[in-house]
Amino acid sequence: MKEGAHGAGEAGRMRILMLATLAAGLLGAQPRIGVIEIFGARRTPAERIRKVLGVSEGGTLPRSKSEAEERIEGLDGVVRANLEAWCCEQGRLVLYVGIEERGGARFELRTPPQDETLALPGEVMEAYAAFAEALRQATAEGDLEEDLSRGHSLMRNVPCRVAQQRLEALAELHEPLVLKAAVEAADPDLRAVAAYVAGYAPDKGAAAAALQLALRDPEPAVRRNAARALKGIAWLALTRRDSGLRVQPTWFVEMLNSTVLSDRLEAVQVLSMYVERGDAGAAAQIRERALAALFEMARWQHLEHALPAYLLLGALGGIAEEELETAWAAGEREKLLARLERQWKARLR
Repeated sequence: MKEGAHGAGEAGRMRILMLATLAAGLLGAQPRIGVIEIFGARRTPAERIRKVLGVSEGGTLPRSKSEAEERIEGLDGVVRANLEAWCCEQGRLVLYVGIEERGGARFELRTPPQDETLALPGEVMEAYAAFAEALRQATAEGDLEEDLSRGHSLMRNVPCRVAQQRLEALAELHEPLVLKAAVEAADPDLRAVAAYVAGYAPDKGAAAAALQLALRDPEPAVRRNAARALKGIAWLALTRRDSGLRVQPTWFVEMLNSTVLSDRLEAVQVLSMYVERGDAGAAAQIRERALAALFEMARWQHLEHALPAYLLLGALGGIAEEELETAWAAGEREKLLARLERQWKARLR
């Protein structure tokens, strides 16, 4: 199976740029908002959130990300808000507004690690930077196929593959340090690098244990790299029963309830593999803990992000992929989602 490539690609760089724009409130001409997606709000009316947010489609981003989040958190029943801008929907920004409500589903994070003595060798940092640059170019070229059959990503793109093979060698050479740094280093940037490199460690069982902890890191970039690294190990476990590996899907399911967009996007990718491979335990956990999150994601206006959740819901509901694709192409997404909702409700009676 070939899966989409992962790492610090151009889309990630653009997202970081837009977050910086949100945080700094840059003056002058700014990209316009095309779509505002609010998720996680079950009891708080979207109209109230939009009102205190203070921006609308066609306008520019809030001048201050933190101040906009604080205004939303001032609403009764809202515990946490997270704003993130994504480029682009028909040339305009998508502004995602993640909400956590009091008493609602919550993705529990670890306390920040405190070990300031941990550091990765310079050759590991340099190799990761080289891979990130190769991936940036591959992303621009649309050359993102990868092979996960060895339990980690090896891309078809030659510069990326060469860089990843270098990471393989370094992960073997520095395995204990890399795994330790991924979960204990005080520097979040170092943890993010270590989390990605950990996926190439020869001992996939030890790597999986460390990466499960990193999935709950307080920094989104660490969680994102941990999810991408753990995806390869999960694929190996799902396709090679003789490997003796088992990557529990629990924290991926919980990530679907996160206020952070990347958590949800990464979780959907990995959980789709579990459902595709007939993992009944993962399917049951998703139905119990994250159906509402998947339905709201599947209804997002930004189709690139809505499609994976839509397909996962269809697979959970036993709908053939051809039927899902036909409904999507015909613009009947909502009709199919409403059918699935009736199906779930009937099961609960």
